[in-house]
Amino acid sequence: MSPVMHTPPSPAVFRIVDLFAGPGGLDVAAEVLGHRVTGIEWDDNACATRAAAGMDTFAGDVRKYRAAFFPRAEVLTGGPPCQTFTVAGHGAGRRALDEVVAYIERLHDAVRPESREWKEIFRTWRAISEELRHKAELAHEVRSRKREAEGRRTVLRRILRTDLARHGMSAKEIEAFLKKLGPDPVDLDVDDPDLEGTVEGFRALCAEIEACKVDLEELGDERTGLVLQPLWWVIERSRRPGSEPYEAVVLEQVQAVMPVWEKYAEVLTTLGYRTRTQLMFTEAFGVPQTRKRAVLMARRGEIDIPEVAETHERYRPRAVSARSVKPEQDDALWDGPHDVVGRTPKASWVSMETALKKARSIAPDLPDRPAFTVVSNYGTGGDPSARGRRDHDAPSSTITGKVSRNRLVHQGTDTALPRFDRFTEAEAGVLQTFPVAYPWRGGDRSQQIGNAVPPRLALHVLRQILEPELTGEAARARLEEAAADLEAWQPGEPAEVRSHGQWEGHPLTDG
Repeated sequence: MSPVMHTPPSPAVFRIVDLFAGPGGLDVAAEVLGHRVTGIEWDDNACATRAAAGMDTFAGDVRKYRAAFFPRAEVLTGGPPCQTFTVAGHGAGRRALDEVVAYIERLHDAVRPESREWKEIFRTWRAISEELRHKAELAHEVRSRKREAEGRRTVLRRILRTDLARHGMSAKEIEAFLKKLGPDPVDLDVDDPDLEGTVEGFRALCAEIEACKVDLEELGDERTGLVLQPLWWVIERSRRPGSEPYEAVVLEQVQAVMPVWEKYAEVLTTLGYRTRTQLMFTEAFGVPQTRKRAVLMARRGEIDIPEVAETHERYRPRAVSARSVKPEQDDALWDGPHDVVGRTPKASWVSMETALKKARSIAPDLPDRPAFTVVSNYGTGGDPSARGRRDHDAPSSTITGKVSRNRLVHQGTDTALPRFDRFTEAEAGVLQTFPVAYPWRGGDRSQQIGNAVPPRLALHVLRQILEPELTGEAARARLEEAAADLEAWQPGEPAEVRSHGQWEGHPLTDG
């Protein structure tokens, strides 16, 4: 008798709505896993790329949309812009973080009694939205005053240069004088009432500009409120009469946003979700780049969400000596053989060289360079002139919107490569784990690439949260197949970008 073969059931196909979708990092990962994604994105350039990639897209500000417009979406994902939090702990960033946490606590108070009526919950959201709108209007007025004062200061600076030169100052002395000239008094050592009046006027404008900066820090960045949007969508779907809660939620952003996700998790738990927050090191999931992402995962039901298991070692710079690492730091720097007893051994991190070589096997027209070093556009250790460096046989440093400014030099030298001394946009995309065939369109392409979710990281998160029934070898096989499909992905037919109100015939709407 032949043995009975048990074929694992096909994973469920989910309909996903992706807020702040960017050029499609999460979307292309969801696509290769077999899910259907609709993204909302306000940047015209990213929308152009999405359209060329065949990604379903609604253009415009997320705040103009509502969860109720997409009643058939089963999963919510997103990465709201959180630039103001990247300086958390330093003035404006800390205040922005505290402000958002306070708003989240207000929303939590609004939904905590399960019996509270929807109109009361909505009233809280409307009050928060009105506060944020009022602050945005005030900030717009202050920015206008600041720009006007800066324009007048520019005119006075030119006049001062001319007058100081007339009084015998050298160009170098003039620059030094203007550099120290601010709101505080300075000794002019020149007996010229007109010049003194110009200096006083310049100082007054400096003081006005500084006051505007303080006001703007207090008012905050209007983008700060965008981080509340995914939470409100979850609340609306969970508590609005006639709505069905999302089956799952996945949100990601920079490391500084983790306190926001932890507060989110408290609210989602109240709404009936199991949650997990995790700081993920991208190179530990096969991304040829060191980057940290704060991720929030939530799912309805009674099954706890385990941590997403790392499949690759974390990168440890050669400059970090094993002797200099304290035992309690070792796991944070390096997951090597000591960490795999009783578990599947981890693969080595993926280098730039390995990733680009594989990409060339798919797209032979990519540059084939000798051994190189990447010289970053950014300084290190607080010194702008000390550019970060990373060799070709290591993962890339974090890919940012300035990736096109990074220089490629012969390894161990400062000698620029004679050809292809910058990464092409296809190569930069590959270092983010986009398929080499991804069709970048529009302007600011480096910014699009740098702001995107690494698709390979998204593969791991989506597989974990949307396919909890797969574990062990089955889960590993699923990831390996999806990663291969991601690398070989080719764009299909271009998609038409929809605008707000174009609901007719869309699979997630009632239009």
